[in-house]
Amino acid sequence: MSRARAVFFDRDGTLMEEVHYCGDPARVRVFPGVPEALRKLKQAGFRTFVVTNQSGIGRGLITEAQYHAVEAELLRQIGTGVIDATYFCADPPAAPSTRRKPEPGMVLEAAAAYDIDLARSYFIGDKSDDMECGHRAGTRTILVLTGYGAQQDCRPDFTARDVTEAVEIVLRTSAAPESARESPRISGSRPWRHRPQL
Repeated sequence: MSRARAVFFDRDGTLMEEVHYCGDPARVRVFPGVPEALRKLKQAGFRTFVVTNQSGIGRGLITEAQYHAVEAELLRQIGTGVIDATYFCADPPAAPSTRRKPEPGMVLEAAAAYDIDLARSYFIGDKSDDMECGHRAGTRTILVLTGYGAQQDCRPDFTARDVTEAVEIVLRTSAAPESARESPRISGSRPWRHRPQL
């Protein structure tokens, strides 16, 4: 039996609107089209994971209970059965960490737990740390231009307007025979304006 393919998603600015250190479920706003896009991935046989830095916990700005309440509301709005698991890291940026993105620890944990073929998987996010995390883990990467995406200076394999377009890229490129797959579309360099430390 072949190993599973997966798509790893950043949370804030990717699946839902960016809310700095969100600790209130009432502020969760899932981007339009996200539930439908996730269902397409599941129908195509992909595992789906949320991989999120939540340093607000480590900084004392939100509690772990608040994080879980926000995550529960996100999953409620997305719908049941479309996310296999969520991984979060509470470590602040200055703390040594093998899990905090751009380190690939959370992706590697999911890959081990769910028998994921990382070379046939994708990481979708709106920050350069997401792209670096995916590259370090061995996945292909897609930068979305929601959230902080338009402000990033990085080189993802693909660039998409939003999660809906990113999922279409996943479905198109994963379905093509290896020899016929299109060359990755590398995003051009952009002026560096902001590097969020979340």
